[in-house]
Amino acid sequence: MTAPRRGRPPLTDSADTRDRIVEAATELFYTKGFHGTGIAEISTVSGVQRGALYYHIKSKEELLWEIMRDYVASLLAEAQVIASTSDDPQTKLHNLVRSHVTLIIRYRREVSIQLRDGGAMTGDRAVELQDLRDRVQEVWQRVLDDGVAAGLFTTADHVITNSLLGMVNMVAFWYRPDGPHNPDEIADMLANTTFDGLVLKQRR
Repeated sequence: MTAPRRGRPPLTDSADTRDRIVEAATELFYTKGFHGTGIAEISTVSGVQRGALYYHIKSKEELLWEIMRDYVASLLAEAQVIASTSDDPQTKLHNLVRSHVTLIIRYRREVSIQLRDGGAMTGDRAVELQDLRDRVQEVWQRVLDDGVAAGLFTTADHVITNSLLGMVNMVAFWYRPDGPHNPDEIADMLANTTFDGLVLKQRR
């Protein structure tokens, strides 16, 4: 239930305060889960008194929505730029994998939250989030379709598109900054593995 906003707003920098609230919620949802986190904990970690918290957020679910929306919107924006270039479909797909892996690693907390607690989103917000995710998938699908049409890829079946996105999304769970491979190396390894099974081999 959304708490009502009461009294005068606190005399603080609104954008900075909101950023602190979102960052606190992101870390708490990541470490403790959405359902395991209370508003009081977000208040404590962000340093914003609980009463003042509701000047900046509507509800805990609204925070969850913002966290997931922002990272999916970033994925979509970069994918659209890549897909709109004049590169051939194979280059576009490689760049999509590289971009997605880089962003998934950057937003690995948010990705983990979505994969674990995305079902907590309800109503119109759930519909809006799914629409954003569908639009990301549509960009990838278009690149695969173009690759088949150009005689470069063996298939553009939706199963392949879903599997590719699932593969790169799962990087968020096992990536470690101190691991043996950096994001670019991981992206290249995944792209090359994808191409081994997807790219149509030229006959000699």
